Amino acid sequence: MAEQKTRPHSGDVEEFVARIVDASKRAESGLLVEMMREVSGHEPVLWGTMIGFGQYHYKYASGHEGDSFRIGFAPRKGEFSLYVLVAYDGAEAARQAELLARLGKHRAGKSCLYVKKLADVDLAVLRELVEFAFAHMAGKYPQ
Repeated sequence: MAEQKTRPHSGDVEEFVARIVDASKRAESGLLVEMMREVSGHEPVLWGTMIGFGQYHYKYASGHEGDSFRIGFAPRKGEFSLYVLVAYDGAEAARQAELLARLGKHRAGKSCLYVKKLADVDLAVLRELVEFAFAHMAGKYPQ
């Protein structure tokens, strides 16, 4: 079985954020760190070039298993990748869709929310998405 490439490491999150060249992306990264820290109750941890909060262990039916963060983000050059979208069913899927409809300018992937700048979105709705995702992950993968 292949070794998991993205793992938590002891890098300094504040130093990582301070090295972001674009001043507005640096400031917005600080806001995301604080929001996700408050929501999760966990300190930020670097996972490669991603900042994660909380951790869980997964195991698929195929036997593949590993560890990941419960919520997080990556301050990419062109946009933020926010790891807050979860494959929900039923009412949870409808709630996520409703929040995304109110969020503002974004695009969504399977598990990622992409935002160019935080000024493009409603921060209160973003916080609701973060809270929703963290609660879901905590329920699905209890400590």
